[in-house]
Amino acid sequence: MHDFATKVLTARGTSVFSVGQAGFIIKSSSGQLLAIDLYLSECVERVEGNSGFKRLLPKILESDELKFDVVICTHPHLDHFDIDSVPEMMGGGTKLYVSADCEKLVKQLQMEYYSSAITYVGPGDHHTVGDFDITFVNCDHGTGAPDAVGVVVEADGKTIYEAGDTCLRLDRIEEIIQPLDVLIAPINGAFGNLNEGDCSVLAENLKPAITVPCHYGMFASHHGDVGKFYEIMSLKKLPFLIMQQGEEYKL
Repeated sequence: MHDFATKVLTARGTSVFSVGQAGFIIKSSSGQLLAIDLYLSECVERVEGNSGFKRLLPKILESDELKFDVVICTHPHLDHFDIDSVPEMMGGGTKLYVSADCEKLVKQLQMEYYSSAITYVGPGDHHTVGDFDITFVNCDHGTGAPDAVGVVVEADGKTIYEAGDTCLRLDRIEEIIQPLDVLIAPINGAFGNLNEGDCSVLAENLKPAITVPCHYGMFASHHGDVGKFYEIMSLKKLPFLIMQQGEEYKL
């Protein structure tokens, strides 16, 4: 077992863990686990056949090392719906929530055996699983993933908003449950995503207790300058946390 899996299992209280790219784990105080957009394999480079998608961050977790109560894939891009890992994360009562345009991947992977545990979601959908109240919200990832969603997770009185892959849409922020304890948002500025400055503007408007950037460091082709983000957020005096891969943030 990787040291990271042990760290998650032994952590106490309510926590958010960074797994790399756009992947995060939320652990409730009772020990239940929710995963969002975990990329644990090297399937993107294999499928794309492009060295720009070579995995640059180490693997810190295998797909069978933790038993998740909830797995969420915000859209069908393979660094968010890991086709090598998602099927192995199922079973034993795990609930899988995926955007509507993930259905093709589910069928390709012959995951119909888990059909009763799979729910296709869209903006406005709400589900409660154990300690987690989950609300799916709009995001704008362009025509490549028109059904992509963001997700707001409430656990133990704390609220975490994972914006998903999206451009800046201030016209939609009223649907985000507030106040926010954590905002997680991309900074790579490629493929229609928020860049470093966009993320700071979103933080200015949502006023979370802390903003955590994501979607940088995994692939050369995805860009994302965490140093630039640091400078912008520091200049604006906005609270932020740049998480190491495998780091825990206690709520």
